[in-house]
Amino acid sequence: MTHTMTATTLEKAVSEQAATVEFRSLRREFGSTVALDGLDLTVRPGEFLALLGPSGCGKTTALRMLAGFEHPDSGAVLVDGEDVTHVPAHRRDAGMVFQSYSLFPHLNAVDNVAFGLRMRKVRTAERRSRAAELLELVGLGDKAERYPHQLSGGQQQRIALARALALRPRVLLLDEPLSALDAKVRLSLREEIRRLQQELGITTLFVTHDQEEALSVADRVAVMRAGRLEQCAGPAELYGRPATAFVAEFVGTMSRIPGELEDGTVQVLGQRLPADGEVPDGAVDVLVRPEAVRVHADEQGSARVVATAFLGAVVRVTVRLADGTEAKADLPAHEAAGLGAGSPVGVSLPERAVLVAERIQK
Repeated sequence: MTHTMTATTLEKAVSEQAATVEFRSLRREFGSTVALDGLDLTVRPGEFLALLGPSGCGKTTALRMLAGFEHPDSGAVLVDGEDVTHVPAHRRDAGMVFQSYSLFPHLNAVDNVAFGLRMRKVRTAERRSRAAELLELVGLGDKAERYPHQLSGGQQQRIALARALALRPRVLLLDEPLSALDAKVRLSLREEIRRLQQELGITTLFVTHDQEEALSVADRVAVMRAGRLEQCAGPAELYGRPATAFVAEFVGTMSRIPGELEDGTVQVLGQRLPADGEVPDGAVDVLVRPEAVRVHADEQGSARVVATAFLGAVVRVTVRLADGTEAKADLPAHEAAGLGAGSPVGVSLPERAVLVAERIQK
């Protein structure tokens, strides 16, 4: 007898099998290129974790190793404590959504979603029932009979997502699934993916090079660089307390202001502030976010306004300091009023610890 699942039953079935994923000392080389250099990372059951970093940092290689499409030179991949490093991809119990939709052009939406079930010899009535349910879940129940060429890019990616969920995987893998879409659709679909992930409670790895995308949807973000993990933390911690200069500058806008470090404090903009960061005493750069930079009109100020840009809730003011360094400040519109290009201003920082890094010579 064919059993038709309700959406609530599907969510329960997925959430009950949410998996823990572990990458242990993964290393992978392609010729002289080191794609992964001892990656250690754990993804918690039901967690939405984003792998973020520039091209070539190793994030997609890590994802493909979990999917079973790549194998490490050393190290291991574990799912719920089981070593799956050498388990074939089709036995990994992972659903994957690619950047390209990879739909079969000759199959309609419901048959595309049901394809994996057909390969697993699921009875016709059951697989079509489950596929129809998933189409409803992604908001495309009325598009079941349409073919890929009759659907928009965003709709095609929703079909791909439904297909990945059809087999009730323990892990969902998303490889830059939004990068081929225009900005408005990308924003809408990322919110939809997050909603579905939370409803289903499925462990999810999401690869992206878009910092805003990662920070807006993930429970935690793992920032990678040159095959290594720089920092893994929640969005607020990653933005507000970056562990390294690379993370600070890759995630969000950051200005470098020259300072002098001595015994754990730094002299910067005429202030002495507590310093975070493992660098030797001497000339350093102080890394600050635009919202932390204070700018006010001052006829005797040694800094000058270079440009202003309206960003909606704030105005971004770029100032040139006395030594020629430029810094950005986000100010409420009423505070930025009258600060035109060339205006003399005073610049200061809040009385709290700042991140310092080695001085970059310009």
